[in-house]
Amino acid sequence: MYAIICDGGRQYKVTEGLLLDIDFRDTAETGDAIEFDRVLAVGSDNGLKLGQPTVAGAKVQAEVVGLEQGPKLFVQKFRRRKNYDVRTGHRQKFTRVMIKSIQA
Repeated sequence: MYAIICDGGRQYKVTEGLLLDIDFRDTAETGDAIEFDRVLAVGSDNGLKLGQPTVAGAKVQAEVVGLEQGPKLFVQKFRRRKNYDVRTGHRQKFTRVMIKSIQA
């Protein structure tokens, strides 16, 4: 069984036991439960159930595993012949969750 959920303007295809990186939530702590109620579709052995726009009564339960950081990205600014050269870095924060159950 799988589900397609919407969170933070992005769509994710999830199955039970999947580790997923979602947008950073500063209130989330390790072990907290998160419920995704914007389920766009649910697929199982007996077919696909599509929502209009969401599937009524469908929920996806997840548990916060931890807070992660992405790879370091460098931003280079340069103006030729102006003696201007700036290099900065950035690491995006993510919340890693494990999908526990899909209820359709």
